[in-house]
Amino acid sequence: MDSNQTKLDRRDFLGVAGLFTAGILFSPNFMLAQVKKDGPVEIITKAAATAKINVTKLRGNISMVEGSGGNIAVLNGPEGKLLVDAGINVSQAHLQAALNSISNKPIKMLINSHWHFDHTSGNEWLHKAGATIVSQDVTRNYLQRDVYQADWKFTFKALPKGGIPTIIYKSEFNKKFNGENIKVKTYKPAHTDGDSFIYFQNADILHVADTFWNAYYPFIDYSTGGSIDGMIAASERNVKMTTNHTIVIPGHGAIGNRAQLIEFHEMLSTIRERVAKLKKQGRSLNEAIAAKPTASFDPKFGKFVINGDFFTNLVYRGV
Repeated sequence: MDSNQTKLDRRDFLGVAGLFTAGILFSPNFMLAQVKKDGPVEIITKAAATAKINVTKLRGNISMVEGSGGNIAVLNGPEGKLLVDAGINVSQAHLQAALNSISNKPIKMLINSHWHFDHTSGNEWLHKAGATIVSQDVTRNYLQRDVYQADWKFTFKALPKGGIPTIIYKSEFNKKFNGENIKVKTYKPAHTDGDSFIYFQNADILHVADTFWNAYYPFIDYSTGGSIDGMIAASERNVKMTTNHTIVIPGHGAIGNRAQLIEFHEMLSTIRERVAKLKKQGRSLNEAIAAKPTASFDPKFGKFVINGDFFTNLVYRGV
């Protein structure tokens, strides 16, 4: 078995914003090795507690903050700070310091892109700091109850009352804040069945959350309505929403652009076609994995948390 599946390089892990959802976490060897110790969610949470938080200034008083779970967007200005996603709660001290480095303005609003814990477990402390929390109705529903995630073999507990969004939208939400027009709209089921993008219109910055993992194979959460076809549709939509001027904030990975969205879409579509062909031929999951349908993409997309074998597994389930 590839050593990338069974080893977690802590420095690399922390350096890419707490990527948590896959590869090594689902490797049988990794899971067996940890069975008498912490589980994967506990391991990721502990790593996030000491993660270095990086702030990158983008455009129009908007920054990307990485290191506490999923990438966070911060819009700063006279009205205060608006955040997209909350990171992992144990990063509070480091994330607060990073936010303070942007300005001393108060935190006023938080938008959750979807329910996953590396994007929402910081909700409660950010609410206590002053944020009104906004989310899709589907996302709030997950955050209000315990959710069992089969791939992680973990039950995520409902957030405390203070972490539950209080402004809810079904399909879209619009807000003018610090002079910026913010447009939030939902996708059809993709990474989960409750994904949204957040577009800062004036700055032309698009936060697409986990519908795009820049230069990585993405996780698809079948336990809460995700699908490979939905991911392909979402990636196509992301391409159509952007120009060569648009700055793209992925859920995980480095700041992106339209060309990288196109490359990501082509990767998803090609692998889906290859895996579907194998499945139609009657190949079992193990046989499909052995055929290496991701081989041509592995050097680019398979070098970190999700390798080609596990991504084949994800795609096979959805075709």
